[in-house]
Amino acid sequence: MTTTTTQISLPGQCGVQEGPVDLVIMYGLHHAFRRDLAAFARAVPATPVEDTATWRALEQRWTRFGAVLHHHHSGEDAGLWPLLLDRVTAAGDDAARRTLEAMEAEHERIDPLLEACAAGFARMAAGGTADHRAALAVRTAAARDELGRHLDHEESEALALVQRHLTQDDWHRMEREHFSDRQPLAQILFVVPWVCDEVPVHVRRRAFAEAGRAFAVVHALARRHYERQSRRAFAYA
Repeated sequence: MTTTTTQISLPGQCGVQEGPVDLVIMYGLHHAFRRDLAAFARAVPATPVEDTATWRALEQRWTRFGAVLHHHHSGEDAGLWPLLLDRVTAAGDDAARRTLEAMEAEHERIDPLLEACAAGFARMAAGGTADHRAALAVRTAAARDELGRHLDHEESEALALVQRHLTQDDWHRMEREHFSDRQPLAQILFVVPWVCDEVPVHVRRRAFAEAGRAFAVVHALARRHYERQSRRAFAYA
């Protein structure tokens, strides 16, 4: 008998896909991606050109954000999409196959936008102009919109395929093989409070239960430093 796991719902989330796989970490990451991209899009046009300290904080935040997103997309491309593709091909589901092909194509469209934003933040941190800021504002808004559409598509269609074709054991095995590679300590100290930012307490507790109690310890140790960095970066957001 297949067990259905009650899923979480966070602001901005494009629906909930019920099924056997607990998607609390996936939905938490998506919430954090949306939250940060919205904050970047607000901060860039509002941050004074001459406030170099804030631009440096924004550049550092973008670097951290970009590393998390790259790790997430790389894991999906190497692990999740191929696993699902095998299952939907065996089931003869051509529509599902097209959805998975679209996921990979969307990742390829997003990557150049992220690189352009990284270059723009580096330019502003080094002493950019009003024109450089205006160009970066266009890029961050485009990244917010493009990734937002991708996350909506993933949540409405691709995660439905996860629930239809995978079990919780499949999911945990895929996570171990493609998402659990060793990360630098500094990145771990960022990611844990970052995912938990603006998330209800009951969702945090559930995420800690899924990811491991060590993450609760990391959150307690790293949260205040993360919050100071966030205030510094998004001072004008």
